[in-house]
Amino acid sequence: LDHRKKGSSLGAIIEVRVSNMPVNIGEPIYQKLDSELSKAIMSINAVKGIEFGAGFNIVEQDGLTSSDPMQINKKKINFLSNNSGGILGGISSGQDIVFRYVVKPTSSVLSLKQTISKDKKNTTISTKGRHDPCVGIRAVPIAEAMVNLVVMDHLLRNEAQCGMIDQSSPFKK
Repeated sequence: LDHRKKGSSLGAIIEVRVSNMPVNIGEPIYQKLDSELSKAIMSINAVKGIEFGAGFNIVEQDGLTSSDPMQINKKKINFLSNNSGGILGGISSGQDIVFRYVVKPTSSVLSLKQTISKDKKNTTISTKGRHDPCVGIRAVPIAEAMVNLVVMDHLLRNEAQCGMIDQSSPFKK
């Protein structure tokens, strides 16, 4: 609220979680699931970064603690952590896909700021009328839609290349 009163704006960090993602969706090189999600999220206006799982904090871990160990329990594979954010080598692991992205503060602010005119003279500018003090609120449903498009695209590719994902596939014949 203080930033709005000052005629300024704020950025935001937004976390997205995809639950019930099937295993083995994605590709190991060109159409990696994490790279496709990154491309879709980075195409949203004001987005300046994205991280999966432990993200940039992974640098504080070593090779033993940063991996996602697995174990078998009642014939089911269980991961003991999700540092990778549910994607290993570009392919879904069956864990929740978890990533965070950052949106910058909007540059359309009510306060005066420096710029140059079209004839290359120093001047100031301010936005008139209504503006969002944080675009993070509007960015949430946009990211959800982009994630749905990428995931559905990968599910359809998998269906076309490999047949049924499993017996509960929404594409079951």
